[in-house]
Amino acid sequence: MKKIFLALPGFLLIPKISLAHCPLCVAGAGFLAVLAASFGVSTVVVGIFIGAFSLALGFWVAKMIKKKYFQAQDALVIAVIFLSTIWPIMPFIVHYGPLYIPFIGEYGTTYTINLFILGSIIGALLLFIAPYVSKFLTQKTGKRIPYQGLTVTFVLLIIAALIAQFWV
Repeated sequence: MKKIFLALPGFLLIPKISLAHCPLCVAGAGFLAVLAASFGVSTVVVGIFIGAFSLALGFWVAKMIKKKYFQAQDALVIAVIFLSTIWPIMPFIVHYGPLYIPFIGEYGTTYTINLFILGSIIGALLLFIAPYVSKFLTQKTGKRIPYQGLTVTFVLLIIAALIAQFWV
C-alpha cells in the first residue's frame, strides 16, 4: 500500500493523451455561447464559432474510430456530433431574423430564419473549406507558412464573424 501511495504522484506527472469526448465540453461551449450572446455578440457570430467547433469535434471523433463498420460511417459520426452539439444550445440562443430573397415572386419573398442555425452552418462550411483554401494558397505561393492550416481557418472564421457582427 505504501509503494502505491508513493508512486501515485509520479503517475500524475506523466502526461497522457486524452481521447475523450464529454458532454462537459459541449456544456462549456454552450455556456460560453450564451454568455457571449448576453454580452451583445451577434447570435450569428456565436453560431459561426459553435458550428466550426462542432464540425471540428465531429471530424476528430470520426478519425478516432479506427474500425469502419459501414461505408458512410465517418459522415454519420460527423453529422451526429455536429447535431448533438448544436441542438442542446439552440433553446438558449433564440434569435430570428429576416432573409429577403429578391428573385422569388414579383416583389421578392422574406423568410424568417434562426440566426444561430445560420451562423452554425456558415461556421461549419468555413471549417470544411479551410483546408482547400490552404492548399490553394500553397499552390499559388509555392511555399507553406508554419501553422498555415490553423491560420487560414481562424482568418476565415474571424472575417466571417466581423462581417456578421457589423452587417447582420
